[in-house]
Amino acid sequence: MNLHEFQAKQLFGRYKIPTPNGQVVTSGTQARQAAEQLGGELWVVKAQVHSGGRGKAGGVKLVETLDSVADAAYDMLGQRLVTHQTLAQGLPINQVLVEQPSDIQRELYLAVVIDRVSQQIVFMVSAQGGMDIEQVADETPDAILNLFIDPIVGLQGYQCRRAGFFLGLTGDAFKQLQNLMQGLYQLFIENDGSLVEINPLVVTGQNELLAVDAKVNLDDNALFRHAELAAMFDPAQEDETEVVAQQHGLNYISLDGEVACMVNGAGLAMATMDLIQKEGGSPANFLDVGGGTTAERVAQAFKLILSDSKVKSILVNIFGGIVRCDLIAEGIIQAAKEVELTLPVIVRLEGTNADLGRGLLANSGMTISVAQDLTDAAKQSVAAAKEVAK
Repeated sequence: MNLHEFQAKQLFGRYKIPTPNGQVVTSGTQARQAAEQLGGELWVVKAQVHSGGRGKAGGVKLVETLDSVADAAYDMLGQRLVTHQTLAQGLPINQVLVEQPSDIQRELYLAVVIDRVSQQIVFMVSAQGGMDIEQVADETPDAILNLFIDPIVGLQGYQCRRAGFFLGLTGDAFKQLQNLMQGLYQLFIENDGSLVEINPLVVTGQNELLAVDAKVNLDDNALFRHAELAAMFDPAQEDETEVVAQQHGLNYISLDGEVACMVNGAGLAMATMDLIQKEGGSPANFLDVGGGTTAERVAQAFKLILSDSKVKSILVNIFGGIVRCDLIAEGIIQAAKEVELTLPVIVRLEGTNADLGRGLLANSGMTISVAQDLTDAAKQSVAAAKEVAK
């Protein structure tokens, strides 16, 4: 789960990680009032969306008057911000963060992530802050220092000092770095993080460190332990279909293709998508209905699929291990009738009572084709999609 920048900075505050003074608002009038309370002669107005690259897309503005603060907020709120990380339709701006500007002398990069290969938490450190870390890794990989944290002993002081030397910090900034890194590490561990990123982490004119930006991603599977953080979820920043799927216990991700997939099992779903691609088609989604599939869940899955106007055919690939194939077939037929399905559906069933399930589908009187194997199902679904698209 992603947090907004202002939410991430609130979390930073609990771990004494310094951030600029700011207030989150939802109107131009509130933005002006926030700027008055913050004081000063310059303010930064930042669109709150779950995406990087906001500055390049016009989502971050430096303004010099109170009227300009109100105008900048008014211009952003209610609009959709399109960045290189969003889909073409962008993300809605429902809140903006008004902050005091920072006296930036240097921009650094600092992040905490989980390295799946070493199965350890790793700090990523670079003196090239303010840039996309992917670009830095591609063009100048030596500019990134990776510090792997032993899960038994945790982050060590010598690792923080090594990071400080690597970044060329001196004086107060060097001393601050250890406290800041320890705070980030505790935040990551105690809140079940999957990514915590500060880009940029700036060195101010007073040689102090300040987290000008903040990005926090949390492990969805651990949110049951963090009710307060779970309440920060903003469904407006997510694909509406994916949010509905989550509410019904379905794992769904929208894609750009025309052949929809309904599969029980993540690995089987990936294999199904690969075969669709191999046969010249393109998957419209990733949809794992889970091992204990029910008729109600299948019906909801069909509704999700049909909400996508790009879909031209549907491939249902079920391996009946935990659940019987005849029950799955009955669920498919019931769901197809419930949603008044008109698109071609190709079904591949294997496992317990597979023959009985295929017979039910073949005699259903609906536009449901039964495939002999997965390759046949992929070929049929791609051909059907091309036919519908004519």
